Amino acid sequence: MTESTTLVAALLGLLEGLTEFIPVSSTGHLLLAGHFLGFESAGRTFEVVIQLGAVLAILTVYAERLWSVARAAPTDPAARRFVLSVLVAFLPAVVVGVIAHDFIKTVLFDTPMLIAVMLILGGIVLLFVDRLAAAPRYSEAMELPLGLTLRIGLFQCLAMIPGVSRSGATIVGALWMGVGKRAAAEFSFFLSMPTMAAAVAYDVFQNRDVLDAGAISEIAVGFVTAFLSAVVVVRWLLGYVSKHGYALFGWWRIAVGTLALWALLLGS
Repeated sequence: MTESTTLVAALLGLLEGLTEFIPVSSTGHLLLAGHFLGFESAGRTFEVVIQLGAVLAILTVYAERLWSVARAAPTDPAARRFVLSVLVAFLPAVVVGVIAHDFIKTVLFDTPMLIAVMLILGGIVLLFVDRLAAAPRYSEAMELPLGLTLRIGLFQCLAMIPGVSRSGATIVGALWMGVGKRAAAEFSFFLSMPTMAAAVAYDVFQNRDVLDAGAISEIAVGFVTAFLSAVVVVRWLLGYVSKHGYALFGWWRIAVGTLALWALLLGS
């Protein structure tokens, strides 16, 4: 791996960590940045695997709470119901991800124009929902009804389209169904753990034949920088959205999508 490739991998890892948990589509940002930087990983596995580095940041922030849930689960019905709620929300993505994996990786990941358009459309939706969402009825991420978490999981499936945003889809769905802004972000955090762990395992298995030493080195660099930057974002985000909501991220999506669309049209 050359020095320039290492730098690009580190920059993309930093970008991933900064955008994974805010509703702006980390995958969309990665794919657009890679397109304009001329970076294309083997089997597009880099863009998937480094997301797990960002997700692991949650373990550092919520380690105590997650450990208490794990210890209480054998005897505490509330702890078991929380674990079940995350698994229920996770299931739709498993089904859609397995069925559509090849189409997503070979078609959608290679369509930067689509990503730019989805960033813009998603930003408009986020602005609308942030202002007009239902009055909050649920304020605790660990106490959401199973039926509601299943519907949040269905919203997550929209994020199979790069540019939509996994966190954006789950947060918008949760807000629309009466979940408070902080609780919506927290449940999105928790749901990301099984979702991204499964996505990474499946993608690595599918592309095991094309991952050479250079590809693994790129992934390692991006993974570490994604983890470190995500720790900062997770700690900051909850306090920010509790006070200010999600409008900033809606405008950010529109700005980035518009700039990318302009650059793509100019380039063509």
